[in-house]
Amino acid sequence: MKLGVILLCVLLYLTTGCCDRVYVHPFYLISLNNTNANSCKELEEREQLVKMFVPLSIESHFTSTYEESLRNKSEKKEKHLGVKFLIDPIYMLGARFYKELKKIHESGNIILSPIFIYESLLSIYLGTSGETATNLQSLLGFYLPSSDSSCTFKIDGRKVLFALKIILNAPLRSWDTEGLIFSKLLCLFSAPGTHLAEPFVHELAFPDVNFYVRAVDFTNPTEAAKQINAFVERKGTHRTKSLLADIDQETTLLLTTYTHFKAVINGASPLREPQEFWLDSQTKIFVPMMTVTGIFKHKYHKGLSVVKIPLSKSIFLVLLQPSSSNELPSDDQYPLTPSLEWLQGLQSKEIHLTFPRVSFTSIYDLQELLVKQGMPNLLGKEANLRLLSSSNVTIGKIINQQLFELSPSEEDQVEAHTEEHASETLKITLNKPFQFAVYEKESAALIYFGQITNPLKET
Repeated sequence: MKLGVILLCVLLYLTTGCCDRVYVHPFYLISLNNTNANSCKELEEREQLVKMFVPLSIESHFTSTYEESLRNKSEKKEKHLGVKFLIDPIYMLGARFYKELKKIHESGNIILSPIFIYESLLSIYLGTSGETATNLQSLLGFYLPSSDSSCTFKIDGRKVLFALKIILNAPLRSWDTEGLIFSKLLCLFSAPGTHLAEPFVHELAFPDVNFYVRAVDFTNPTEAAKQINAFVERKGTHRTKSLLADIDQETTLLLTTYTHFKAVINGASPLREPQEFWLDSQTKIFVPMMTVTGIFKHKYHKGLSVVKIPLSKSIFLVLLQPSSSNELPSDDQYPLTPSLEWLQGLQSKEIHLTFPRVSFTSIYDLQELLVKQGMPNLLGKEANLRLLSSSNVTIGKIINQQLFELSPSEEDQVEAHTEEHASETLKITLNKPFQFAVYEKESAALIYFGQITNPLKET
């Protein structure tokens, strides 16, 4: 066995055996033919041979032969690599964007999806090369050494996308969909005449992903936004919001991800009358609420009341509220990244839980948030997108939009505070600002995270 292979095996053994909350170097994700002295030259040669195509116009009502081939392509049997190596990078990336959204929205409602943020940036990464790929690779949590700064040890993004697919498909299994809606629409829009790389688009297209590639004239931003909105609503139940109206005329590429998550709380009933909800210590409003009594996991943690509620066999919800204050704790008191601590040391307890019905939509542009984080050039006009297009493309926006809903399962309304409960039943009422998190059970991957400061506001 060659010395280099032995060293890789030893390093892999040490990192998987000794690391806890640090990134593991996933050497098995390194692209083939990109680990030897000639790798940079080989990569450059492969880039010159990429086959291109021009997408159909968004106004076309036909499905191209190429698009049909994407839908009907057979899946290769992927080696199951597990998903644990993704948990920390997803958390860390989610934390970065959450802090930026808090600066923008301050004390307003916030919802984001760390896993879909990660997927969007990983998708763009598949089309990058050179320094752009190196920097984006680091942002995604893969720090692999290279003696040549102009050459990137590219990660096999297809394997990472497949791992994300395993996590996100968990709530969609046929035996696990009762009371849960979880849908996704992925669209790639390019300027007319833009040549896109077939391998790049193939990487994004899985048979069970609702994915479309269309050409849009961005020189008239208002009309482009109307066309995109109409197209998205035609292809699914998703309704786009106003952020799309602010499209730069120089845009040649737009990546959009729309998700809809609706969970029905098993055994929960709506309260007949709106209940008080304190926006702060001086201001209260009345909002629709629901109530449920059952055996749930619970603990008090660093001034927080933590309740874990199963939503299905593979998805669970965590509700977090300050136990003695109307104000949400600052990020310094508990940052997003160690949130796995919220899941440790929970004890089963009979709980009578009352909390608001939730239904709101959020939308943000990852490109704009990258600029606010001091990375304006990461995917700016100078970005190397050679593996994405042979044209000189400019990414205008990377849109993530999510509709998030929590609803009761019972139709019959009940009166508040009329039921008698045993003395050992813990009563918890979320009647002030609180946070929530949605996890995939097997991997503990964070799918959604947010704060609700006013349940009556849509965002």
